[in-house]
Amino acid sequence: MAGAPRWTWRPAARDALLARAFHSCTELRGRLYLVGGLLAGGATEPSGDTVVWDPAEGQAERVGARGGPRRSHHDAAALGGRWLCAVGGWDGSRRVATVAALDTERGEWETWTAAPGSCPPAGLSSHTCTRLSDRELRVAGREGGTRTQRRYGSIYLLKLDPGARTYCYKEESYHSVSRSGHCAALLPTPGPRPGHQLLLVGGCSSAEPEVAGHWSYGRIKEEPSVAPRLTEQLAKLVSSGQGSPQGPRGLRHQSCSVVGPFAVLFGGETLTRARDTVCNDLYVCDARTAPPLWFHFPCADRALKRVGHRTCLWNDQLYLVGGFGEDGRTASPQVCTLDLFI
Repeated sequence: MAGAPRWTWRPAARDALLARAFHSCTELRGRLYLVGGLLAGGATEPSGDTVVWDPAEGQAERVGARGGPRRSHHDAAALGGRWLCAVGGWDGSRRVATVAALDTERGEWETWTAAPGSCPPAGLSSHTCTRLSDRELRVAGREGGTRTQRRYGSIYLLKLDPGARTYCYKEESYHSVSRSGHCAALLPTPGPRPGHQLLLVGGCSSAEPEVAGHWSYGRIKEEPSVAPRLTEQLAKLVSSGQGSPQGPRGLRHQSCSVVGPFAVLFGGETLTRARDTVCNDLYVCDARTAPPLWFHFPCADRALKRVGHRTCLWNDQLYLVGGFGEDGRTASPQVCTLDLFI
């Protein structure tokens, strides 16, 4: 449509250290920390290195800390402005549920231990970890382990104690549709009784997006990232489209970032086609309405196809880091920022 808003990913930096997929990418103290991942399609041995990229300087460097976890298909979260906690993942031979933490002040990786009473899942990979507070994560979904979950997926509360260097899993009573390779978005709920809800999207061929937790106002201690310019642009973008209560289906290994009341999903692999499975479409979930509305913005640029990539919000910019390209095998060395032409 002539005059319609457009979007693209604009290259911001390029470095061979960033070329990986199925890694984690976490903002901590204004820098993006990349942990592990697969360096090429078909690789079974994940990387054990940690790379930090400074958006202000546009430079990447390998962290010299020893003992970093060899992981792919894991997730990570920042705690206390100091620790980067990598949770679960594939270590090259099995799926694990352990927690390793990078102490960014000392520049050392630590292997934290399970606290008494911890009831961990059999193994975690292609799961999500969502921060609820500086010491609590909500872990959802996983690939099969010794106790494969086929019809439903367990959800865990993961409590972290940086002082004691321990973690503790507790299985929640709520079960979700069985998912792996999905994404999770902690979004505000509108109305006279505001709060938060956790939305799980994709990861299997038939399931709709699903609410996997409700919290009343004040229960969530996670400080939202402030991105006024990008939030305003996303509001204008969705105002140009036609929303639907149905979200994307048959999509996995896409990226997801929360920007104010919006969840921004990009790329991934579709399960509905036998060929040309890597995607390059943008989806925006608008949580200002109940139920939330989904907006789909296709892309014609095949060079932007990504799977196993990550997006990360920092300083009013949404960054796209790594991932395999159109062939599903070649890792991208680029960092890009989302540009919206409103």
